[in-house]
Amino acid sequence: MKATMLASVATGFQPVIGHAISIRPLGPEDFDIEYRFITGLSLETRNSRLLGGARRVTPEYVERLTRIDYPRELALAAVVMLGGEETLIGVARYALEADGASCEFALVIADAWQGRGIGRHLMESLTAAAQAHGLARMSGYVLSTNAAMLGLARKLGFRPRRVPGDAALTQV
Repeated sequence: MKATMLASVATGFQPVIGHAISIRPLGPEDFDIEYRFITGLSLETRNSRLLGGARRVTPEYVERLTRIDYPRELALAAVVMLGGEETLIGVARYALEADGASCEFALVIADAWQGRGIGRHLMESLTAAAQAHGLARMSGYVLSTNAAMLGLARKLGFRPRRVPGDAALTQV
């Protein structure tokens, strides 16, 4: 199922901002690079991109992030070769909603790589994969103070709206 979910996802190396990156599926074999990625995020990034979650990163938390149920979800990793080893610099994921026709997405980019177009590449790949899977709608929750993500969402065609009863969140 993993291979068919990614038929429309760019998996080859692409030049981006002077580095060759690859967008590929994330899986259990990526536990180590996911652990380094999450623990390397600043507290501010963890709070704004993971909506306050993951203050304390446990092996169980990382295992849950890398154990993907491909019929119901997809996680794409942006990786780059640094110092001869693969380094995770961003992750975009979606999970199907109960209706089976829509999904919720999440995106996080390593602090040093933010603002360089990687989020856009990941979201375009994730959107293409969701469409190939037959999903009609994608939405996500963004902190209302996260101007960069709200701007990216608008550029990608998402429409922001306030979450009733929670001024801290915007749904796109």
